[in-house]
Amino acid sequence: MKAALILETGKIFWGESFGANGEAFGEVVFNTGMTGYQEVLTDPSYAGQMVCMTYPLIGNYGINRVDDQSEKTQVQGFIVKEAARNPSHWQMEKNLSRTLAQSGVVGIKGIDTRALTRIIREHGVLRGAITTEVEGLSEVEYGVLLPLVEVGISRWDEWVSRLKAWDVPTDVVAKVSTQKLYTLPAVQSKKEAFHVVVMDFGIKKNILQAMQESGFRLTVVPHTTPTEQILDLQPDGVFLSNGPGDPKEVAVGIEAIRGLMGKRPIFGICLGHQLLSLALGGDTYKMKFGHRGGNQPVQDLESKRVTITSQNHGYAISEESLEKTPLYVTHRNLNDQSVEGVKHRELPVFSVQYHPEAGPGPSESLYLFDDFARLMQEWRAGYAS
Repeated sequence: MKAALILETGKIFWGESFGANGEAFGEVVFNTGMTGYQEVLTDPSYAGQMVCMTYPLIGNYGINRVDDQSEKTQVQGFIVKEAARNPSHWQMEKNLSRTLAQSGVVGIKGIDTRALTRIIREHGVLRGAITTEVEGLSEVEYGVLLPLVEVGISRWDEWVSRLKAWDVPTDVVAKVSTQKLYTLPAVQSKKEAFHVVVMDFGIKKNILQAMQESGFRLTVVPHTTPTEQILDLQPDGVFLSNGPGDPKEVAVGIEAIRGLMGKRPIFGICLGHQLLSLALGGDTYKMKFGHRGGNQPVQDLESKRVTITSQNHGYAISEESLEKTPLYVTHRNLNDQSVEGVKHRELPVFSVQYHPEAGPGPSESLYLFDDFARLMQEWRAGYAS
């Protein structure tokens, strides 16, 4: 079955449908990972977005129940060059196309994902729509990139008008955060156990598992939980999770974080990193096309050590805005020099823009959980004295 990807610029990609039939709208972004498509599909940070995978062959090891990062598929649409017809892996339970269909996610394959990625890099993130309702509308070859005016069909002009009128959802945290408090035990280890309250702005399963394996006993709370309720849980520290959307829309979370300053050690990642800076008077901005993939080089400015990191975000901290805050830059992206980490000058508070765990991606940054544990140990010692 034919399918079309339409961009707000008036470009159309023709391809084949896989997954669910129908139409879907979303922000079109690209991910540079060679593997990890299942984690991408189920990562809450992708809520409201259509993801283009730059690696040409996707779906070759199928789908299993182990690698899901949330309870459902989160993307609005999925865009690939080639979807593997005969996947093979010992853990495989179903294929990619069946998973998308069961989740109601519209996918398109057989298009030039390299060309699409270059358009996004040139124009920035774009509104897009995938539709399978194209029968009889055009005989253009699959994969050909054309301006809509060259297709000569007025219905496509209507699509562009709909896209330009469509409001990109920004406050999507409420749709992916937990609705009620729950707890997770620490995995038995030689490390000292700490009780950590996790503010859930759209957390991935792998992050929770990494903290459990670091010896943390977790209490996960909704993103609307106020400061007083968090402190009533008597945690050793507070973790600010990843999540989707514009950080400035998470006003309740920002207020709660502001109230926690100086009362517990705090560690934030991804969206939590941005919210921390906003809570302390900093500012954020929307990036041209963001960082999405497992190959982002980040330098620790103190040790000069460079790590390859897993990232998924479309917003970043404005470095200039930090001059009026008690935060200073600790990590920097070596591709575009954007801020990748900050630390409080006086309090046990720090954050990074990337994901410390491998879900998917490298695990070189797991040491950050040990850094957090040291801060909580020091806090305990000071609190007891």
